[in-house]
Amino acid sequence: MLSQIFYLLRSRADGKYLSACPNPDTVANFLLIFREDYDALSYLNNHAADVANRFGVESISGQDIKQLLERWGFQGVGIVQDPLLPNVEFLLTNT
Repeated sequence: MLSQIFYLLRSRADGKYLSACPNPDTVANFLLIFREDYDALSYLNNHAADVANRFGVESISGQDIKQLLERWGFQGVGIVQDPLLPNVEFLLTNT
């Protein structure tokens, strides 16, 4: 995972990254990451087409994800396996 490149969706309005909270009873927030840039765009077009133009796709190396999680206060990542369903695998970080 460390040598891979991942793709993130970031708001052009406020600079925040697209995230998910899989359990509404907790405050755990997970950064959504995609394996391909076109997967990120497919996710937007399928689930948020009306606001897709408000987001940009950014790339990040696997090595830099931990720093980003710490800086933004995410508890882990949600790796989007299939952007159309969506099928997301949530992973907690070790802090």
